[in-house]
Amino acid sequence: MLITLAECTGVSLVWLMTGKGDEVERHEPLAGDDDAYAYVPLYDARCSAGSGAWNERSRVLVNLSFTRYSLRKKGLTPSDLACLRVDGDSMLGLLDDGDTVMIDLSRNALEGEGVYVVMLDDHLYAKRLQRQFDGSVLIISHNKEYQPMTVPKDRLSELHIIGRVVWAGGWMV
Repeated sequence: MLITLAECTGVSLVWLMTGKGDEVERHEPLAGDDDAYAYVPLYDARCSAGSGAWNERSRVLVNLSFTRYSLRKKGLTPSDLACLRVDGDSMLGLLDDGDTVMIDLSRNALEGEGVYVVMLDDHLYAKRLQRQFDGSVLIISHNKEYQPMTVPKDRLSELHIIGRVVWAGGWMV
C-alpha cells in the first residue's frame, strides 16, 4: 500500500515509511524526452486575491511540467519558479478563485507595474503593484469592488515581494 501511495502522490517512499530524507521525490524525465520538460513545484500555500491568507507550513503538492523551450523563450529559469493557487475574488476577471499562478522568485523587487505575489502583515496576496511618484506603492485589485491599498514610502520595508506572476492557468468550466 505504501508503494502505491508513494507513486500516486510523488512522495518519497523512504520519507513515507520513516519520516526521514526528502519528502518529495524528484522524477527524472523519461528516456527519449531529451530533457524537454522542467518541473515546477505547486505549493499548498494559497495566495489570497481577497482578504489574505498565509500557510506557514507550505509543502509541495505536485510538480507541474512545462516545456523547457517555453520557459526559456520567456527568459525563465526553472529553479527560480514556484506555483501557488489563488484564493478569493479581488482579482476576478484576471485571476479567478482556484486558479494557479507561477511566480518567478528571482523577480522579487518592483521592476515596473505588474502582478506580483507579495507578503504584507504575514499574508500572501496576488495583486497588481504600481509605483507612485512620491515613492509609495499602490496595491491594486482587478475587481473594482476592492479599494486600492497604499504602502507609504517609509513602510516599504514591510512589503515583501515574493515574486512576479509570470503565468496563470485555470479551468474554464
